[in-house]
Amino acid sequence: MLWLNNCTFHWDNYISRKQIDLLADKKQVEPAVQPASQEAQSQEQQNLDQQNLDQQSLNEPVEADLEKRLPERQYCVFRAGRERFCLSMLELEEVVEWPAVTPVPLAPAFLMGIFNLRGTIVPIVDIAFSEGRRPDLLPRHVVVAALSQEPGQDVVRLGIAADEVIGTFANSGPLQLEEAPSGISHCCGMLRHEEDRLALALDLRRMAEAFSIGVI
Repeated sequence: MLWLNNCTFHWDNYISRKQIDLLADKKQVEPAVQPASQEAQSQEQQNLDQQNLDQQSLNEPVEADLEKRLPERQYCVFRAGRERFCLSMLELEEVVEWPAVTPVPLAPAFLMGIFNLRGTIVPIVDIAFSEGRRPDLLPRHVVVAALSQEPGQDVVRLGIAADEVIGTFANSGPLQLEEAPSGISHCCGMLRHEEDRLALALDLRRMAEAFSIGVI
């Protein structure tokens, strides 16, 4: 009986040692598996980081990209008095040398007169901010603008007195509104050109209302 007890004791002891050996073997295997687990985690983290970068790139403002894709707009820049103005080339019909001008009796001060442009009577307005022009110092050019009307109506032509035509400039961005002077209804923004020069952008329809000349 004592021997059986001793056998039982030794058997139990043997089972315990086997379990210990299995645990030891398991601990030896774990370090070999662990690096693979770390590599998988590292790869997963890289995938998450890449997804975050892709999401950030999608969420970034696209104003700059839209600005690059905006079509270029051409402007004619000219000087009237001391100020520079610009008019969209889509609204510009032509620029002519100062013609023979016929004064209009009882006309407002800004209406310098009318002239004949290939059979069409075109009024000339002076939009300069100066107090007035010297009689012996006439403008050099007339910027002829074409104002589109409702379908079926004739195009209205308006001449703008210009002392100097600076040239044409392309711009793919929006006009600068924050630098536009207040109180000038026919100005819709500022065009930056020649690096640091600004020109008042004319809204032709507003200008026709501000310099209303009625029926000639």
